[in-house]
Amino acid sequence: MNEFQRELVSSISKFCMDKIEPHMEHDDANSNFRMEIFNELGQMGLTGVTLPEEYGGLGLSYEDLCIVLEEIAKYSVSYSVTVSVSTMVQSILNQFGNDEQKKKYLPALTSGIEIGAFCLSESHSGSDAASLKTTAKKVEGGYILNGSKMWITSGGIAKTYIVMARTGDQGAKGISAFIVRDGDEGFSYGKLEKKMGWKVSPTRELVFENCFVKDEDLLSGEGQGFTIAMSALDRGRITIGSVGVGLSQRALDESIKYSLTREQFKKPIFEFQGLQWMMADMATEIEASRLLVKQAAKDFDNGAPNVMLASMAKMKATDTAMKVTTDAVQIHGGVGYTAEYPVERYMRDAKVLQIVEGTNQVQKIVIARALKKKHA
Repeated sequence: MNEFQRELVSSISKFCMDKIEPHMEHDDANSNFRMEIFNELGQMGLTGVTLPEEYGGLGLSYEDLCIVLEEIAKYSVSYSVTVSVSTMVQSILNQFGNDEQKKKYLPALTSGIEIGAFCLSESHSGSDAASLKTTAKKVEGGYILNGSKMWITSGGIAKTYIVMARTGDQGAKGISAFIVRDGDEGFSYGKLEKKMGWKVSPTRELVFENCFVKDEDLLSGEGQGFTIAMSALDRGRITIGSVGVGLSQRALDESIKYSLTREQFKKPIFEFQGLQWMMADMATEIEASRLLVKQAAKDFDNGAPNVMLASMAKMKATDTAMKVTTDAVQIHGGVGYTAEYPVERYMRDAKVLQIVEGTNQVQKIVIARALKKKHA
């Protein structure tokens, strides 16, 4: 890291220790999201890291964003993911929106006053996103949306939603992207999911019943929705990878700290070779994940996004998070399975990282297709 990035990490760490860490066990147990924390992250400039300064962003790189998300994830995966997804919505608006859409929606998002949500998945279209059934029928002055979206991160607390809906024939080419606002007539919230982890981050069903969306809130023209969604997911995989790295690092840090103070057979358990080997493996896998994420982010910043490397980074970092947090519980022994220590929360938070932004099985398909294309 350069000097600026080190200073950035230091300021984030101090904020998280003061404002997030003291509340995490209580808020996790009560599924409590604190909007004031997100607002303060915005005041620090962390909710619009990669966006242009003219729209209130910092104009920094995706490598910088990954460093930000990694540090926040050490204290709260939920807040890190909220920042990540909201930033992805901003990147969609910045890349595919027109000037009026950017001016209208971006400043409140980049400043952290509001949260953005990405709405693609449905009950019958998860990995097979091109089969979505939510419809957008053209009428005078706009479109009428009908259908529902499932498992939407920040559902209910977000204000701006990027919604993929079908305007044409079956398949990817019939999908368009729309900007929908909290409070729009015909737009309501369904079931609030009860989850294993990410409990501070609400995940909710969205319901559209004759919801009118103006022509001016169509993104980039009809039939562009799937392209928009895939472009967003390509960069989202990199940022989710960085969240996995941060979570893994915190789990390792807690394991080392515990093993240096916990004694058995008259010596710290860190001195047992079996545990040393576990932690050496954990540290190696974390560093490998971090380097993959960093290189994928650099490629994106350099204008040469590598889809295969992004999928590798997401898969490696999130698989590592699951393995490292599981080992962290094992190193803590019986107390690791209780809420007395935070590693059980880390383990719960890790699991869904292997599922969101494309399951890790889907990442393997993406990687294999890239290999085939390279060697055909």
